[in-house]
Amino acid sequence: MQLEGSCHCGSVRFSVESAQPYPFMRCYCSICRKTAGGGGYAINLGANFKTLKVKGKRCLRVYQAQMDQGDGTTHASTGRRHFCGKCGSALWLWDPNWPDLVHPHASAIDTPLPKPPEHVHIMLGSRAPWCEPEGKRGDAKFDGYPDMSLAEWHERRGLRG
Repeated sequence: MQLEGSCHCGSVRFSVESAQPYPFMRCYCSICRKTAGGGGYAINLGANFKTLKVKGKRCLRVYQAQMDQGDGTTHASTGRRHFCGKCGSALWLWDPNWPDLVHPHASAIDTPLPKPPEHVHIMLGSRAPWCEPEGKRGDAKFDGYPDMSLAEWHERRGLRG
């Protein structure tokens, strides 16, 4: 599925091809929540990095979160969170460890997305205390990362982009 996206002010526009366009996975980690999660979580999609086309690159900025090592030290995350330097809109995440993938934020997509049949709630172990996960009875919930990828979730349900 061809996705078109943009920031709030329109300075950055992008398109990307996605085989995983259902916005089903809600991430409650502190990084997603603080950089993109208006509801206490953020939703990322899966897409093919090689198809990403961007207009307004001069306005793009990149944030690499500092990860706590648990011993008082930190290191920079390999994940590169792209956002608009003018309005601050979160746009996509790209990580060189998985160079063929890009994860656009569903909130930045202008193309109508298909409604997911269910939701998966991840990183609940680091959710904000005020945030109660919303969803349907039976939605999968994980304190950490889930037991399947975005692609596997789509494949198991016969959903295509």
